[in-house]
Amino acid sequence: MQLYNTLSAEERAELIDQAGKQRLTLSFYAYAKIEDPKKFRDDLFIAWNQLDALGRTYVAKEGINAQMSVPAENIEAFRETLEVYDFMKNIRLNVAVDQDDHSFLKLTVKVRDKIVADGLNDETFDVTNIGVHLKAAEFNKILDNPNTIVVDFRNHYESEIGHFKGAITPDVETFRESLPIINAQLKDFKEDKNLVMYCTGGIRCEKASAYFKHQGFKNVFQLEGGIINYAKQIKEENIESKFIGKNFVFDHRLGERITNDIVSQCHQCGKPCDNHTNCENDGCHLLFIQCEECKDKMENCCSAECLETTHLPLVEQVKLRRGIQIGNKIFRKGKSDKLLFKHSGELSDISLAKSDKSVVIRQKNKVKKMILGKAEHYYVKAQIALFIIENNELKIGDTILISGPTTGNEELILEKMLVNGKENTFAKPGDKVTFETPFRIRLSDKLFKIIS
Repeated sequence: MQLYNTLSAEERAELIDQAGKQRLTLSFYAYAKIEDPKKFRDDLFIAWNQLDALGRTYVAKEGINAQMSVPAENIEAFRETLEVYDFMKNIRLNVAVDQDDHSFLKLTVKVRDKIVADGLNDETFDVTNIGVHLKAAEFNKILDNPNTIVVDFRNHYESEIGHFKGAITPDVETFRESLPIINAQLKDFKEDKNLVMYCTGGIRCEKASAYFKHQGFKNVFQLEGGIINYAKQIKEENIESKFIGKNFVFDHRLGERITNDIVSQCHQCGKPCDNHTNCENDGCHLLFIQCEECKDKMENCCSAECLETTHLPLVEQVKLRRGIQIGNKIFRKGKSDKLLFKHSGELSDISLAKSDKSVVIRQKNKVKKMILGKAEHYYVKAQIALFIIENNELKIGDTILISGPTTGNEELILEKMLVNGKENTFAKPGDKVTFETPFRIRLSDKLFKIIS
């Protein structure tokens, strides 16, 4: 009984490319009483794994919160795995605006204390006494009411690239931070104002609306299905979008375009931009906005210090990270004094530029390839690339592809290489290979062999 992933993200991406089948990115949530979250988790993993469903899901005694990537041909079978549970019959699946076959590359189902970290004691108020759900047209209408206060219950890095016009956008890094701030800020309007709230898919507002009703707010409303469902409805019903910019999402896409307005700036140069990057330095991973020019110049790094670090041999980088917290504990959400054009808190509704089109974040790879390994170092003066072979075999005469977010996709025919320091015609897993490249490589680059 398989209850874990057996493939790496790179291997999974390769299989998706080779399959050439459309996948749908979607999300859903449901509050319900789950007696045994561990068994619930295991049953879901087994059922979803059989359908090649990937994604990130949290389950708790209070319910489920999921973001998924599912083969389009399996979508009905996937829905059936949900509807065997009474509390998920006819559940709304929020299908993404921008589709990307690589939005998720692993299946993760985790048991948590809560499906959203809200910091609330649910025993102190009625979590089922929620606000009034509003569809897109109703939401637009209430926003036009001068008696309405609209609040964005997402974090600063989410609202910066897109938000509803006139919304209060708290300068917070977590959902739990926003609740007491908003409560204090609006304490004088509990009786007479319409408190209208929204978030990405609706789950944060589901709990927040009950919390604010408990705090004494009389007129509480929430956007049904969040920004994702709003975007779908305005397109289907051909109505005005009062949301401007991009909707931040928590998968490899990092955003989906709702309107062609760009309302944020590259954090490094100030150019209108709304594309997020994770700093290439494994000891940083700062999330920030970076334009293509700065991405190329800084090699996906947030600062000169991080850029310098990525050029060090891997063993030196590991030494620098020793003793530093790893993983999500160091994953900072865009707060650094090195980012000169970072904006958060009170945001403008003014469009700084227009996006030419909705960018397809990752095109399906029409070339069949197999992954060989990853970059370890680049010797700038000699123009020599060093790779570690992790999978499959490499030989002289092979057509190889070096691919990365900054390097792009570069093909060449391998004519000469050193294997573990000596000239050789053949390399196997575990070997270190070096060869000349007429272009610079980065540590994020992967080495593939073209097979057709």
